[in-house]
Amino acid sequence: MNMEELKKVVITGIGSITPIGNTVEEYWSSLVFGKNGCGPITYFDTKKYKTKFACELKNYDPSIFFKKKEIRKLDPCAQYGIIASEEAIKNSGIDFSKEKRERIGVIWASGIGGLLNLEESISDYVRGGKYPKFSPFFIPKMLIDITAGVISMNYGLHGPNYATVSACASSSNAIVDAYHLICLGKTDIMITGGSEAAITQSGVGGFNALHALSTRNEDYKTASRPFDENRDGFVLGEGAGCLVLEEYQHAKNRGANIYAEIAGVGMSGDAYHITTPHPEGKGIVLAMKSAIKDAGIEYKEVDHINSHGTSTKLGDLAEIKAIQEVFHDNIHNIDINSTKSMTGHLLGAAGAIEAIASILPLRKGIIPPTINLFHIDQNIDSKINLTPNQAIKKEVKISLCNTFGFGGHNVCILFKNVI
Repeated sequence: MNMEELKKVVITGIGSITPIGNTVEEYWSSLVFGKNGCGPITYFDTKKYKTKFACELKNYDPSIFFKKKEIRKLDPCAQYGIIASEEAIKNSGIDFSKEKRERIGVIWASGIGGLLNLEESISDYVRGGKYPKFSPFFIPKMLIDITAGVISMNYGLHGPNYATVSACASSSNAIVDAYHLICLGKTDIMITGGSEAAITQSGVGGFNALHALSTRNEDYKTASRPFDENRDGFVLGEGAGCLVLEEYQHAKNRGANIYAEIAGVGMSGDAYHITTPHPEGKGIVLAMKSAIKDAGIEYKEVDHINSHGTSTKLGDLAEIKAIQEVFHDNIHNIDINSTKSMTGHLLGAAGAIEAIASILPLRKGIIPPTINLFHIDQNIDSKINLTPNQAIKKEVKISLCNTFGFGGHNVCILFKNVI
């Protein structure tokens, strides 16, 4: 298939549940005003943990969304994904009764999946003594692909249905896969995104063991501080994001509200280390260049970069070095931010909620800030605009969303306004 035959892909629906808002409207408002989602962990006793804070969801009550029987069957990771998908589908205005459901698919993602279920079930097993028992829901609740399955069942969707797993790049990979299926004419509509619920004893304990989390317990509100000289690790977040992708002409024919077009995508592997990024950001460079080439645009056309920016010593510097190598002097014309400063790091769901945070500036003309940026790392060019502490108004025509994961997975997605 040549380039002329590839289909144009647009976003027609968005949904989210995040530590700073349980709907897209709340999420966006909080981003613009620099709301901090961090607080003491309430899910378990943190007395013996190095890190005692995280970005939990606020006022989340599963009984509002699910029946008791459904709650027993679904790990919070799946619950969050289903909630985000319902908002996105409603937002898209799609009437499935008028669609060919075999042409509509679901690709969902998570970096870890049903961790709370796994943790609780193994604890029950250990306490079981001579006759350990497992719930019949143990395996299904743990599986990452179950969210995609449930979403498809809720709407009777018979198109491609599966999950992607690439650590913190998982939901960006899901979006890319969904994009490619529509590009190739295999589907008309794809429901895609990711969810994560890893604020558990093993989640916090495991990342503490890696020395990946901030331990700024006495000043947790400023703990997530991407690009700051005194950053000391990331802050765990939880939630989900969902995008409805649609073939452009299909969307036009039904009079859909179009948020943006996916202009290009790029992926690469670091081939360097399991948890540490390449110090010069080589894989990141490859992914960004690939996305720009795929989009057929000039480097100078990129207005905004929603960085991966996790607030780790090595990761933030590697990303900035990569951006400098790709954009050279034009980097000073690009507004770069990290919304993880507000939401924390949603791991496998990061790419999905940050895709939304990359799309909305195209429509709103506002770029959310990087909060908690008090002293820019001395190794970062002070002329680079990291959008410190306050949102800025700017006409954004093309936005780049960066997402990277343990294992050296790099995914970059370019969004642009639809003319």
